[in-house]
Amino acid sequence: MKTYTNTGSKDTRSGFGAGLTELGKTNENVVALCADLTGSLKMDEFKANHPERFFQIGIAEANMIGIAAGMTIGGKIPFTGTFANFSTGRVYDQIRQSVAYSDKNVKICASHAGVTLGEDGATHQILEDIGLMKMIPGMTVINTCDYNQTKAATLAIAKHEGPVYLRFGRPKVANFTPENGTFEIGKAVKLTEGNDVTIVATGHLVWEALEAAKALNEAGVSAEVINIHTIKPLDDKAILDSVGKTGCIVTAEEHNYLGGLGESVARVLSQNKPAPQEFVATKDTFGESGTPAQLMDKYGLNSDAIINAAKTVLKRK
Repeated sequence: MKTYTNTGSKDTRSGFGAGLTELGKTNENVVALCADLTGSLKMDEFKANHPERFFQIGIAEANMIGIAAGMTIGGKIPFTGTFANFSTGRVYDQIRQSVAYSDKNVKICASHAGVTLGEDGATHQILEDIGLMKMIPGMTVINTCDYNQTKAATLAIAKHEGPVYLRFGRPKVANFTPENGTFEIGKAVKLTEGNDVTIVATGHLVWEALEAAKALNEAGVSAEVINIHTIKPLDDKAILDSVGKTGCIVTAEEHNYLGGLGESVARVLSQNKPAPQEFVATKDTFGESGTPAQLMDKYGLNSDAIINAAKTVLKRK
């Protein structure tokens, strides 16, 4: 079984900041807008290097989205930055009408997603954002797993024509994907080969899936792990090819099981190759205050939960 090494835990929001900094040097059309969270979104360096291309909008997220949509008319590529809750739930109307319906080239970059925002609690956490964004026609939805992949995705979406929702997080997590690796929108990444069960994961749950696969392998269960960094467009072929081999699947995400990656996978299976599926996700609930680790454990978003889901789905084959 192929193994992966944590080269040093880093927060994915810093990967976004590094990518944005690089874009500032290489693409003069890239502009950045922030809703009073420059430090939290790691946009400081871009602001320092390109003050004429940085716009502090203040706590006015709807206005930020409207301004970004307008900037695209002049050929600019706006990257908006705030917490995932405020990037989606607070400004859904503006995203739908001004960005998506009008097919504007806006990159909606959302940090502090899921329960791993931590101590700020349920009012600042969001577990519905992937569902909100994937249902909007024409919206690309990306949820990266570590620092390196977030940086690569930030660079990649600048070249993509059309609206994008890029989701990342606050806590330091394992950094294990290749440095300066390529990022192909809509192309899943197979991390391990397996024959007994497929595990597809996104975001912070990818490393947990690898840890689960290692433990399952030691117990004699061969798990195939696939990193689904792009939820829309979904790599249907990668999922179907794997399930065609293993006969069952576990989906893992830091999101409500309603409307997230799991439901997208279930649709693909039901239309093409029905197979037993288990969901590792939050179960139609809001979050609460606590450390990221405490909340991941409480809501069953860890390697132990993935192992248990794999054992359950194997019995259903």
